[in-house]
Amino acid sequence: MDIPALVGQMMPYVMTAIGAYGGAVLTKAQDLAADESVSLGRRLLQRLLKREENRPGIEAAIRDAVEFPEDEDFQSALRGQLKKALTADSALAADLARMLASSIAGSAGGQTVSGSFIGGDNIQIGQARDVTIDRR
Repeated sequence: MDIPALVGQMMPYVMTAIGAYGGAVLTKAQDLAADESVSLGRRLLQRLLKREENRPGIEAAIRDAVEFPEDEDFQSALRGQLKKALTADSALAADLARMLASSIAGSAGGQTVSGSFIGGDNIQIGQARDVTIDRR
């Protein structure tokens, strides 16, 4: 398994969760209204932190990333801790890869359009939720 590539895929979600929750990312209960990226980042971190050996280094790196969110050195330190944890546990790496794959497959990048309708002046392409379109 390509651990650096896996960590590269995880980092945007992890940093989004850190940005949304700050230091509470380590303790905040799952928020049902959370954005999908934040939710995925939170689940990835929760899974990583289940292994006691991973916890101290990853938690310290998260705290630094929370305190200095724009500092690439702290993001790199977190990325290094993630690589270390995933290199040491191939089952964990495979589990997180599955989490990413299933989430990405169900995200906006994998949309399927069905039920399109064209009639008169109206065109309907698929369905959307939480979208309001008003005619002026």
